[in-house]
Amino acid sequence: MFASVVNIMQGPFRALCVLCLLTVAAPASAQQLGVPQSGVLTISSERLFAESEFGQRVFREIETESSVLAKENERIVQELSKEEKDLTERRSSLAADEFLPLAQAFDQKVQSHRDGQRAKLDALARRSEEARNMFFDLAQPVLIDLLRETGSSMIIERSSVFLSSDASDVTDAAIARINAAIGDGQALESGADQ
Repeated sequence: MFASVVNIMQGPFRALCVLCLLTVAAPASAQQLGVPQSGVLTISSERLFAESEFGQRVFREIETESSVLAKENERIVQELSKEEKDLTERRSSLAADEFLPLAQAFDQKVQSHRDGQRAKLDALARRSEEARNMFFDLAQPVLIDLLRETGSSMIIERSSVFLSSDASDVTDAAIARINAAIGDGQALESGADQ
């Protein structure tokens, strides 16, 4: 009897058993990696950037620079307000042809400061957008690896999905992997600037 069971476990039946075992083991190993088995994965790109070490560093830097810019703007406004008050007080003692060039020069100064501050604000917004684009360029290989490991065919933006299970969302797993791969990205940004 034992010999007949051993004979059955060889050949095609054995191959079928091995195939079944591998089929069951593959999803289990992916689940152990913390990623779901699904044909389509979802991700929140906003959370991916905002909660990554890279995104948090960029937010801190932009916030610091915005604060410096706001203080500079406050200082400029105070200086211009004082200058405007002085000019207004001098207006009654000056002839129109003397006052007009002073008023025009002041208006040009105000416009120049306004344009300069707007340019700094625009540069800060551009820097934020460039950092975001760099982050997603750096994150792409990590996301591709995630796709391969799960056997999924695509990752789509979670906010574009009408209905899905939370199991298809890989945002947390992606953040952990991106943090491990690129950290806060400061060294990578410095290298790209050179």
